[in-house]
Amino acid sequence: MAGDLSGPILFKLLCAFLLGGVIGLERELREKPAGLRTNMFICIGATLYTILSFEMARRYGGDPVRIAAQLIPGIGFIGAGAILRERGGVVGITTAATIFVNASVGMAIGAGLYFTAAATAGLALFVLWAVGRVERWIGKHKKQNDV
Repeated sequence: MAGDLSGPILFKLLCAFLLGGVIGLERELREKPAGLRTNMFICIGATLYTILSFEMARRYGGDPVRIAAQLIPGIGFIGAGAILRERGGVVGITTAATIFVNASVGMAIGAGLYFTAAATAGLALFVLWAVGRVERWIGKHKKQNDV
């Protein structure tokens, strides 16, 4: 259908591009399997599927959450793939969890919950950066005490 890309939809997609990109950049800088592009795609895709859920229900009837509800198992599949792909025998649970949270950011954007999406992305970055540093500090001190 011509003319279906409206200003609000474009705004949502750009928000997903930015918030997914910020999370992805942190992952990329740490050289994790799901980096910049992967996280951007996940956030943009989750946003678009959420928009499609509402738009299709509005245009054709039906339950507006049916498509969006299928994002969760799909994201779980991608997360499982990230865990299996992780190198060095280290299970990439944090990578999978980041993918899961990033998809929820995209869904929030698609539903128009911009502040919720931004706050969630901010919390995710805090966990990845600050809490990660605390974990490494604890791990270093545990090794020193074990010797």
